[in-house]
Amino acid sequence: MDDFWSILVLVGVGFGALLTIIFLAVFAMYFRLWLRAYFTRVWVSPFTLLFMSLRKVNPNVVVDAKIMAVQSGIKDISIRQLEAHYLAEGNILRVVRALIAAHRAKIKLDWNTAAAIDLAGRDLLEAVNTSVNPKVIDCPDQRQARSTLDGVAKNGIQLKARARVTVRTNLQQLVGGATEETIIARVGEGIVSAIGSCATHAEVLANPMLIARAVLAKGLDSQTAYEIVSIDIADIDVGDNIGARLQADQAEADMRIARAKAEESRARAVAREQEMKALTVENQAKVVLAEAEIPMAMAEAYRNGVLRSSNGSAA
Repeated sequence: MDDFWSILVLVGVGFGALLTIIFLAVFAMYFRLWLRAYFTRVWVSPFTLLFMSLRKVNPNVVVDAKIMAVQSGIKDISIRQLEAHYLAEGNILRVVRALIAAHRAKIKLDWNTAAAIDLAGRDLLEAVNTSVNPKVIDCPDQRQARSTLDGVAKNGIQLKARARVTVRTNLQQLVGGATEETIIARVGEGIVSAIGSCATHAEVLANPMLIARAVLAKGLDSQTAYEIVSIDIADIDVGDNIGARLQADQAEADMRIARAKAEESRARAVAREQEMKALTVENQAKVVLAEAEIPMAMAEAYRNGVLRSSNGSAA
């Protein structure tokens, strides 16, 4: 009996020694990382760091991201959330930096939204920076062949305009929202429409802000990843007199139509004249035939005794 208890005590001591060795090995492996986390008020156990390694998660990246968040005053991001985003192949350091920038700028952005934007392939940090520091978009895009937006006022004068659109990121609609190309297309369409609604080109030249106000009133940034801050008309020039050109083209077309109709009428008259000449010749031929039948009829009448001479005898 004493031998049994002795063996049991030896097994217990050996098991305890093994656990102690494992704990010391794990602690020694992650001691520096744990110590750094501890002194930055990030509470994480060495075994949690070990389990991260077993799940193929880089504990250094996770702990660094957590330390940055805590030191910046963002304490609602858990280690589990960071680890899950890392396993989903997200960039947790970039997401945390974006959250810190949004937190400092007092922009509403939570972890779930930021993680979704990052997993969608959008550059979250650039989006937050654009939300803090709005960027300017040229309209039309200077990389395209067309360098101006051409609109025609009601008096027929063409105006060539260039605009600069100041936008900032709408973080709540960054996932699924339309991109910069949509903003350029909508603003271009709005400017052309605003020019077309003006009575004269002089009205636009005197107050280009009429165009900007009309475009802003349409809410062109709906369902897009950006919020339009302002639209400024950078340049506006007078182009061709489109109305006069259209009238000249219409007059030319009308003249061609009139000439065609006149030619058609002349052709009909010539054809009618030829028809009448042919009819005249036909009637003359009938008269000649009729005159040729008269002597024959008279001769036949004499032979039949129908006609008599002046002395009363039969011919």
